Amino acid sequence: MIEFRNVTKSFVTDSRTRTVISDLTLKLEGRRSLGLLGRNGAGKSTLLSMIAGTSEPTTGQIITQGRVSWPVGFAGSFHPDLTGLQNCRFIARIYGVDTDALVDFVEEFADLGSHFRLPLRTYSSGMKSRLAFSVSMGIEFDIYLVDEITAVGDAAFRASSDRLFRERTKSASAVVCSHSLDQIKLLCDCALVFGPNDIRFFEDLDDAIRTHRQNMAQIRR
Repeated sequence: MIEFRNVTKSFVTDSRTRTVISDLTLKLEGRRSLGLLGRNGAGKSTLLSMIAGTSEPTTGQIITQGRVSWPVGFAGSFHPDLTGLQNCRFIARIYGVDTDALVDFVEEFADLGSHFRLPLRTYSSGMKSRLAFSVSMGIEFDIYLVDEITAVGDAAFRASSDRLFRERTKSASAVVCSHSLDQIKLLCDCALVFGPNDIRFFEDLDDAIRTHRQNMAQIRR
């Protein structure tokens, strides 16, 4: 469960205040997958970071029940001088999960071959993303946060990622930020649309996508 109680988030730049989320109130029950739709800079990733606890609302509260993932696929916490395997073991210890089980899962799913035992600094950005996604999915969370990550890799890896994510969300909630409307349709069952003047919740995903497209068309004019 995720509940937003009068959540507002503002930033001050050049002595000016910019509000990206204003008075958001919403309760999302368990086992729902919420899509975030909006233009770049609308506040989607900011909302994810507040749910994750890495950023605080300016006012209001965000209440969650259960274990919340870091943004799925985020590789910024990996140590560049440790191997992929060593990074997996480190994360397993932090989250209190079976170390060997996580390593086995990640090694098979990420399919990095010999690179899994090489330092992370030798990885390409795509390899880091594959590792990060696999580590994220290897730990069972109650709420998964996703920021574009399943778009990485080749077509086969993307298909495997989508299948695995849908399997995980059969027993968990998710919040998904993606510019791919096809991916939102595939992974989500409701949506928040970040419009030019407000944020609206839609139970009907088709209505949400239609409204998002109308908003984007107005911006392009």
